[in-house]
Amino acid sequence: MRLVARPNRNSPLRDAMMPVAAVAASLLICAVLILLAGANPLTAFGIMAKAAFWGKFALTETLARAAPLILSGLAALVALRTRFWNIGGEGQIIVGAMAAAWVGALTSLPTPLLIPFMLIGAALAGAALAAVPASLKTRLGVDEVVSTLMLNFIVMYLMQALLSGPWKDPVTGWTNSPSILRAAEFPVFWKGTRLHLGVLVAFLAVGVVGVIMKRTTLGLSMKIVGENPRAARHAGLDVTRVTLAAALLSGALAGLAGAGEIGGIQFQVIASISSGYGYAGIVVAMLARLSAAGIIPAALFIAAITTGADEMSRQTGVPFFIADAMQGICLIAVLVAMTLSRYQIRFRTSPERRATP
Repeated sequence: MRLVARPNRNSPLRDAMMPVAAVAASLLICAVLILLAGANPLTAFGIMAKAAFWGKFALTETLARAAPLILSGLAALVALRTRFWNIGGEGQIIVGAMAAAWVGALTSLPTPLLIPFMLIGAALAGAALAAVPASLKTRLGVDEVVSTLMLNFIVMYLMQALLSGPWKDPVTGWTNSPSILRAAEFPVFWKGTRLHLGVLVAFLAVGVVGVIMKRTTLGLSMKIVGENPRAARHAGLDVTRVTLAAALLSGALAGLAGAGEIGGIQFQVIASISSGYGYAGIVVAMLARLSAAGIIPAALFIAAITTGADEMSRQTGVPFFIADAMQGICLIAVLVAMTLSRYQIRFRTSPERRATP
């Protein structure tokens, strides 16, 4: 058995159906897991959908959870399109959250500048962290998969050291950072919900990244470098510079996700500030087929899974971790679908069978 490149790789219909097939496959496999857990899959999926979209609270909660997924998905998209394997979105979200929490607690800043400076500080922190593995790759040839992944743990332990040390509440002993100022909290668009400014920032970022990737020289350069770095060098492109630019943009987007969690949800740094958004962003980017236009529906799908899984678990007894399983299966299904969209399986005939008259 071998893989042979398809003669016509550019099929809009096939490209559009790929994420749909991946989602359908993941739902089918998860249906089997739900059956093994002793529940009805149709009932379980119905509960998940209702908990994620039915009613004001459910819908706005899904949108609030989708916001960091949109930004982390965009971060992964920009990096992967440039062939910079950024697995460090989790760490970049955390440093963005820490920077936003620090800025948001400053009493010396004028009130109108608190929220803009929180967003800017978070973006700069995320970009600075992403610049480290990008520089190691371009200057020393260090594998960015290893360096970005290891930086996640370094940042996580740094956060825990701060929470257990300088940021620890001296009265209660809680390992939370000081709360941001009231004026630094993001405005809410719908009273009684968590539909905050960070959701709008995430949706606006989709449009900005889409324009960058399709309408600018930088976006075209990223695409060329991602498809063939050697050809890009022969064409006169500065591959090092383009890779660094992609890493900075990727880190900044992830940092903004951290700012949204601080300004709109938690209002302080806690140990579980990210909840795996950095890794889930890779799933979102792959489901979107590295297209900015597909980021929003992909993020809403993953957010709906996490929002609805809790209610499904309470009503059916199926473990909540089915949501994590579904995300992983989605990623595998997308990778398989992407491979089969480019290649077709051919079975080799054995020499004895070919020699038979």
